[in-house]
Amino acid sequence: MEKKKILFVSQEIYPFLPKTELSNTARRLPQGIQESGKEIRVFTPRFGSINERRHQLHEVIRLSGMNLIIDDTDHPLIIKVASISAARMQVYFIDNDEFFKRKNTVTDDKDAYFSDNDERSMFFCRGVLETVKKLGWQPDVIHCHGWMTAPMSLYIKKLYNKDPHFADTKVVYSLYDDAFTPDWDARFAEKLAFDGFEKEVTDQLKDTSHTNISRIAIKYADGVNVSSETLSPELKAVFEEATCLKQEFVSEEQQVKVMSDFFNKVIEAPVLI
Repeated sequence: MEKKKILFVSQEIYPFLPKTELSNTARRLPQGIQESGKEIRVFTPRFGSINERRHQLHEVIRLSGMNLIIDDTDHPLIIKVASISAARMQVYFIDNDEFFKRKNTVTDDKDAYFSDNDERSMFFCRGVLETVKKLGWQPDVIHCHGWMTAPMSLYIKKLYNKDPHFADTKVVYSLYDDAFTPDWDARFAEKLAFDGFEKEVTDQLKDTSHTNISRIAIKYADGVNVSSETLSPELKAVFEEATCLKQEFVSEEQQVKVMSDFFNKVIEAPVLI
């Protein structure tokens, strides 16, 4: 029987960035899912704070070279790769000088969130999908970690839905007790419209708060799981109102088995949208 394919897309991954709840989960879970018998690929942004020499990143020329248009501006897409030898796992990095060269991840030196995080998120999600197509690898499930991956379900269900490469791909979104402030750029819906999204989608994203971005990401997902032991009341409400398949928080010891089974349920479930 053909192995199920799980694409992990994460805002951060340890050891390339410091250990956090998110980066640690994004490091452990793919390894565990791979060891449980599924095929995986892993993608993350190539933030400027990642030491390329120490982690032995190198560019994949055959995958690089295309341009992605975000808000009517061309942005070159560069793909790099590194290995986590202890996990027998490769990690692909989405890179672009304008979006990811800066020496911080999502906030500046004064801990203020970058004003273009919405565009960085769009570029990251589209960059992952275009690269996966070039690889000729068709994921059964895309598992998203971190709010920078929030647009992924929109792209799969409303923009790439006619692409045969992603015809059967499902999306699972993980909720972490992490949020951005202030809201994303008020023009986010316009930028999505320029990308090709129809009004029925963009009208739902005029509210660019973290809570609403999370709500819409889950609305178009096939599954949602809680990855933090505690969530804010706002995110708890978003989880409770979700109509897709849901998985409550489980301990680290149980996570691989529970999430592997959850992926199977999501794959077998009928498409919601």
